[in-house]
Amino acid sequence: MNTKQLIEEAESLPVEERVLVVDSLLRSLNQPESEIDKKWAKEAKRRLAELRSGRVEATQGDEVFRRVWQRFEK
Repeated sequence: MNTKQLIEEAESLPVEERVLVVDSLLRSLNQPESEIDKKWAKEAKRRLAELRSGRVEATQGDEVFRRVWQRFEK
């Protein structure tokens, strides 16, 4: 099987299976680093705790992008 045939075969899979194929291929290019993953998990838990406790307030994505674009317009 050549590359073109492999791609055609992958494209014919159901979307859930294509996601698994893509994820697997990306992971093969970008090997996860467990120390970095642990640090990100710790940070995500910290941020979630802040949100749940009310220490910080969530901002809608649209508002975040509006602010970013405003900075570039100056």
